[in-house]
Amino acid sequence: MMSLSSLTVDSKTISTPHRAFKFHHSHKHVLARRNIVKCSAQSVVSSSSSLSVADSPSRDGVNRIGSLSQVSGVLGCQWGDEGKGKLVDILAQHFDIVARCQGGANAGHTIYNSEGKKFALHLVPSGILNEDTLCVIGNGVVVHLPGLFKEIDGLESNGVSCKGRILVSDRAHLLFDFHQEVDGLREAELAKSFIGTTKRGIGPCYSNKVIRNGLRVSDLRRMDDFTHKLDLILSDAASRFQGFKYDADMLKEEVESPSAGGICTGLGIAPRVIGDLIGVVKAYTTRVGSGPFPTEIFGQGGDLLRFAGQEFGTTTGRPRRCGWLDIVALRYCCQINGFSSLNLTKLDVLSDLSEIQLGVSYKQTDGTPITSFPADLSLLEELKVEYETLPGWKCDISTIRNYPDLPRAARQYVERIEELVGVPIHYIGVGPGRDALISK
Repeated sequence: MMSLSSLTVDSKTISTPHRAFKFHHSHKHVLARRNIVKCSAQSVVSSSSSLSVADSPSRDGVNRIGSLSQVSGVLGCQWGDEGKGKLVDILAQHFDIVARCQGGANAGHTIYNSEGKKFALHLVPSGILNEDTLCVIGNGVVVHLPGLFKEIDGLESNGVSCKGRILVSDRAHLLFDFHQEVDGLREAELAKSFIGTTKRGIGPCYSNKVIRNGLRVSDLRRMDDFTHKLDLILSDAASRFQGFKYDADMLKEEVESPSAGGICTGLGIAPRVIGDLIGVVKAYTTRVGSGPFPTEIFGQGGDLLRFAGQEFGTTTGRPRRCGWLDIVALRYCCQINGFSSLNLTKLDVLSDLSEIQLGVSYKQTDGTPITSFPADLSLLEELKVEYETLPGWKCDISTIRNYPDLPRAARQYVERIEELVGVPIHYIGVGPGRDALISK
């Protein structure tokens, strides 16, 4: 078992380094450049794949990756599972730092190294497969130490050196096993209105953070006070949840096994430092758990999309709900985050469809137009979606690496999305491999 001393605990905020950097939200990644800095989930890329993706100019002659700002961010545009890890993995070759700024081990980033070996990351930033990249777990992340050590041990056993390459903010909050139990109890309380969390304890840990009784990494330096503070949290949970059983043995076990704005608060950097912000969006939409999903495809159509895209959770293995791309939700996400460009992932998954639909507008049940993405979940559950139907391309595009070589219908789909959301699509994913990325 790895000891805490194997990690570096950092009490300093991230300032602009003498070489640039990039951030990632797991949910967001931030990158810092080699004259770029990056924060994300990543794996090592061979020189050949680096040339084919990073150094290939777009159709207007611009090197998209080479022209990114010193501090760049990668942010998901949907309900998660958009494919952020793959983009970060590719970009990390050109950045010195990959930083994670929020979330916890509920995240699952699947990436492949240059030999095609699959890695599933949960807490460790995706830059870890690149031996020249420093990985930062920021203060906005909730850290389950046993899970983090297990993940690092797994990487080390597969030949990925982590020594001296992972920094953990001492302001990051600690997530315990009891948070996971509380997560399950909360879901049970909600009954049919359950959220559908991964039950990894993320929400309860953030609740402790917000009400200011949580424990941070820095508290590990004072174990006498640590035990007392944890006892208070456990007692509070026992008084709140009838099914939560707390005793002295539990305390002993816990002690012994220990938006774009989120980038700033989760890593301690100034908003003006962030340059490019890349939104990652699937060519269709997926989500897990319950809740409104306006463009969901039911029945056989949803099943076909699920199996074609292998839409099963990296962390839980749960089947994801699948639907058409929701332009209204994507446009809203672009508006509030100010993306400079988008990465459209999994375009190849749509290759077998003869027709593809885009959800372009919402209406109330009486036909009244809804002009913006609603905050009212009841309205979101009941509304009607208006669709545009575009032709499919009915051919394999997974080996294509230049945008002009895509079928006309595929290019039409990409360009219609750009037109509707008002943000350029600079990167297009056409397969799971590291090299399966087209720069546009």
